[in-house]
Amino acid sequence: MKRALIIIDIQNDFCLGGPMAVHEGDQTVEVANRYARTFIQNGEPVVALQDWHPADHGSFASVSGEPVYTLGELNGLAQIWWPDNGIQGSQGADFHPGLDRSLFDAVFHKGQDQDVDSYSAFFDNGHRRKTELDSWLREREITHLVVLGLATDYCVKYSVLDALELGYQVEVVKEGCRGVNLNPEDNEIAFAQMTAPRRGADIKKAGAKPAFFLPGEGRSTVDGECGSLSAG
Repeated sequence: MKRALIIIDIQNDFCLGGPMAVHEGDQTVEVANRYARTFIQNGEPVVALQDWHPADHGSFASVSGEPVYTLGELNGLAQIWWPDNGIQGSQGADFHPGLDRSLFDAVFHKGQDQDVDSYSAFFDNGHRRKTELDSWLREREITHLVVLGLATDYCVKYSVLDALELGYQVEVVKEGCRGVNLNPEDNEIAFAQMTAPRRGADIKKAGAKPAFFLPGEGRSTVDGECGSLSAG
């Protein structure tokens, strides 16, 4: 089994003080660094994702003229109108200053197409175009992904669901994720969707051992040693 750590969108715009600050988003930084150090020590790659939007991206409320966090349509797809975020080259699009970039083996951008949003690390929301991540992982014969970052109920969730559809085994580090929670239960709903038996992601809770955790098999079970919920 070859693994990679996938760190999703731990960027200034989604942390304290940003226009789309996720509650407790800053708390994912230390978790990401801890896991990244473990992966590097084990000779396993660390990959980071960045939202990287043009300044006039169609998902922005400022472009649509609609109120933020309301629902509309963009290029035939349902779209939430977001505050401006992740604008290419901006300080807000940069990684959180506490995130140790020296541990990254690769960085991939998403959301560069003006006419479609891209929550997933692998595809745009319409599955019309892929990022380069899948090819990069397959070139290195990676079969198992450990995922954390922002936000649970959007970019983490859709990245995990796409990874499972692409045939990867996936673990999600729960303590390394935080949700937008436009609705109060969105975060927990996202974890439930990712671990649905037909999908098969595993959830690591606080205290899981990043070096030695192995995915469960069969129906959902609780791994007492690692304190993590497994769904296979």
